[in-house]
Order: sequence, then structure tokens, then C-alpha cells
Amino acid sequence: MNWTLEVIPVPVTDMDRAKTFYTEKAGFRLDLDDEVAPGMRIIQMTPPGSRCSIALLQGMPPFPGETVMAPGSLHGLQICVTDIEAAREHLVSRGVDASPVRHVGATGWEEGKGGTWNSFMSFADPDGNGWVVQEAPSDLSER
Repeated sequence: MNWTLEVIPVPVTDMDRAKTFYTEKAGFRLDLDDEVAPGMRIIQMTPPGSRCSIALLQGMPPFPGETVMAPGSLHGLQICVTDIEAAREHLVSRGVDASPVRHVGATGWEEGKGGTWNSFMSFADPDGNGWVVQEAPSDLSER
């Protein structure tokens, strides 16, 4: 049996502002924006080419025993791309404040591209939820 990671909830304060950021600036595809029950809204979006989506939730009761994340508290979400410089240009051209490309070197984080699997950048949504983008040597389907 496969256990596939398919949806990650992202805590935000303003669902419409976050929807605009993720679709118009980050370039995610809008999959769903629906009131699934009275007062319960779900917006689901997917990064280009990904099989895993994010979900913004409003009015949804937490699953029993689950802790509710505060808006902006989700960090370290990682997306892989095959061209980090093109991905950064894509984000910056759409108004996203993306970090410079960096790699891990002898002194820690250093500016510029590194070797295979060692080129990164970061950005945050309007609430401060943090994303890391890593350059992969090939598309997932080829690995």
C-alpha cells in the first residue's frame, strides 16, 4: 500500500489574500474553492507539476486530538524545481519577495548555486508561512 502525501494545510488569516498570493504570484493552480458545509470553506491549490496540494481551511473543526497551527507558523515546506534561477525569476517577476539563490558551503549558507541538490531559495506567503525551493537534477518522474 502506498502512503502518498497529497494535501498540506496552510494556516492563514485571510483566505482570499492567500488565494491571490498562491495563484497569481506563486503560480499555483486553483483546484477548489468551496463552502463544503455551512461556514466551512476550503481552498485547495497545487504547485505546477506537483501531486501534492495545499489547503486553506476556514471554519473547519480540528480533527480530534489535533493542534491548530497559528497563521504564519508553517515553515520548511519544500518544492523542487529543475531550474532554480528560472524559478526565482518567475516568482520575482510576479511580485514575490524571493531570496537570492544560495547553497550550503564550507562556512554555512553561501550566495550562488551549489552542486547537485545544493541550490536553494526561499519565500514566504503574506502570513509568513515559509517555503524553500530546491533545485533537483531532473523531474521527479525521471528519478
